[in-house]
Amino acid sequence: MPGSRTGRPPVQRVVRRPVAGPPRDNPALRLYTRARRAWDRPLTAYYLILGGSLLITVLGLVMVYSASQITALQMSLPGSFFFRKQFLAAAIGGLLMLAASRMPVKLHRALAYPILAGAVFLMALVQVPGIGMSVNGNQNWISLGGSFQIQPSEFGKLALVLWGADLLARKQDKRLLSQWKHLLVPLVPVAFMLLGLIMLGGDMGTAIILTAILFGLLWLAGAPTRLFAGVLSIAALIGVILIKTSPNRMARLACIGATEPKSGAADCWQAVHGIYALASGGIFGSGLGASVEKWGQLPEAHTDFIFAVTGEELGLAGTLSVLALFAALGYAGIRVAGRTEDPFVRYAAGGVTTWITAQAVINIGAVLGLLPIAGVPLPLFSYGGSALLPTMFAIGLLIAFARDEPAARAALAMRQPRFGRKRGAGGLTGARRWNTMRRRASAARTSGER
Repeated sequence: MPGSRTGRPPVQRVVRRPVAGPPRDNPALRLYTRARRAWDRPLTAYYLILGGSLLITVLGLVMVYSASQITALQMSLPGSFFFRKQFLAAAIGGLLMLAASRMPVKLHRALAYPILAGAVFLMALVQVPGIGMSVNGNQNWISLGGSFQIQPSEFGKLALVLWGADLLARKQDKRLLSQWKHLLVPLVPVAFMLLGLIMLGGDMGTAIILTAILFGLLWLAGAPTRLFAGVLSIAALIGVILIKTSPNRMARLACIGATEPKSGAADCWQAVHGIYALASGGIFGSGLGASVEKWGQLPEAHTDFIFAVTGEELGLAGTLSVLALFAALGYAGIRVAGRTEDPFVRYAAGGVTTWITAQAVINIGAVLGLLPIAGVPLPLFSYGGSALLPTMFAIGLLIAFARDEPAARAALAMRQPRFGRKRGAGGLTGARRWNTMRRRASAARTSGER
């Protein structure tokens, strides 16, 4: 090999391969990471409860207006009659939700016994002749004059949640829940008293929701499996007896999965036309206000079967949106109950979540033909002020509990208000920071730095 001019052997050059740069960022992975970080933020439950409940209520108002027009006109009433009543109830419920969200936990616990006493008194008053009134065969209403009525059993749900949560929390503080008699007494007897008052009027749908709340509280309290199974067996036995002794309830049970209005001896007109409404909606529906079933074919189109009208007018997209909102609300309630260290907050949040979730599942399951028609409204969505007011107060409870988490309190404290007197204070803080930066810059220049 020839040498170089300096007499040294030539240096062999090594061909360097280009160094591989960092792997390209996956957009899907980046989006998943951002979504997970946003999901794990301290205020996620707060925003889900507030935003989800408001969206359900607003969409419910729209659907009540659309579904109730024909019914109102058939009753020689203005087309917006039911919508105006529902809007008034939503406005009052919004004030109750705001008040409940700002109340401290001690005040919620103090209200438990007065709400329970008031609910029991009103539910007993329903059975007094001349005061209580019957609607669709159920003696569970009190007339307030004119077209306004109240259903006290709806407030019994809120009473059981608050009173049961306070009772279990006090017993947990005294370490008494390990004894089965303290776990069941007086929670189960009081719940059975409320169930008895409801069943005197024949409203089994509300009784099922109340039973679900009772089981939810017992589950959160850590009831043993055998004890839980025993109470569940007794409740199931009572339910079977009540169904077997009522031809109306047996007919509703026979309509599960029916595809024809006449399924043997049972009249499944409402259940079948609910399926017709959902089937004719398609993917995106026939358009808001364009429902055909609400023209007298589908009974209770604006109350128990408003989900069917939603499927007909807004299609599968609309019904899935409603389901997603209820799923988000249920997840947020479970998250609040699981992250708190206060036993009352855990029991109350779990009870409210059980109440809303169970009622939504029973209503939607009945519309889909998977469950018997129980006559319970879709929470925050169906027409009915008696159901809307206590539900919105319960949503206010969840908002208060979500705001009361330590991480959520810290996140809310770090937020700078944009308006008001504190903005000036933020401006002074900014001015102080600017003066500090100027002093540091002057000190750097005097030390010879440029």
